[in-house]
Amino acid sequence: MTARPRSLPWGALLWPTLLALCLLPGVLHRLVQPLSPGAPLTFDPPLWQLTLTHLGLVLLATGAVLLLGLPLAVAVTRPGREAPRALIETLVGLGQTVPTLAILALAVPALGFGWAPTLLGLIVYGLVPVVSNGVAGLLAVDRDLLGAARGMGMTPGQQLRRVEWPLALPVLLAGVRTSVVYNVGTATVGAALGAGGLGSPIINGLSQQNSGLVLVGAVLAALLALSLDALLGLVAPREQPPSG
Repeated sequence: MTARPRSLPWGALLWPTLLALCLLPGVLHRLVQPLSPGAPLTFDPPLWQLTLTHLGLVLLATGAVLLLGLPLAVAVTRPGREAPRALIETLVGLGQTVPTLAILALAVPALGFGWAPTLLGLIVYGLVPVVSNGVAGLLAVDRDLLGAARGMGMTPGQQLRRVEWPLALPVLLAGVRTSVVYNVGTATVGAALGAGGLGSPIINGLSQQNSGLVLVGAVLAALLALSLDALLGLVAPREQPPSG
């Protein structure tokens, strides 16, 4: 049986919607104006720039999360490292038990305002699903397959690259998608620290009691999260159809 072609994800329809709303703020203005009668909806910087700033924060944080999380997942899933694995999972899990605002507030005295404390908060918060899913995916690899790989003369590094990573990749990518979606929402808090992004209309709307501004920031952040999730879904490994 031949493999079925991958259908276009429904989330792909959100990308042009997000782009249109960023480049045509007048559309959003007309949609949300009833929520803020008499209050002007002004965006400085413009919406497209706020969206790019937000995207930059999320992508930088995701890159740092992968650089930290993947080696950790590999290191603690090697044979005989059960104790370090439990410790690392506990420490990483603290990132989501401590409120995000508390992490950001504690980071400000050391890092100041702007991107630095926001990125720290995003990295701490985003590590949990990446490390947890990476560990789960690597531990789920069939030990018989690893034994067969050793029997073929593969080194531990070759086993990791050729056997473990390909089999663990779907679970790992699910964790990456979760981390990215979390951080799109969490990055809105960074606007309170001067990091900019789509949290700026939300913060300004709350301070001005302007529901329209709050809705603009919330809608664009939600569209960005769904768009990134759909994009990552495109790179997920294809499911193999049953033979026969």
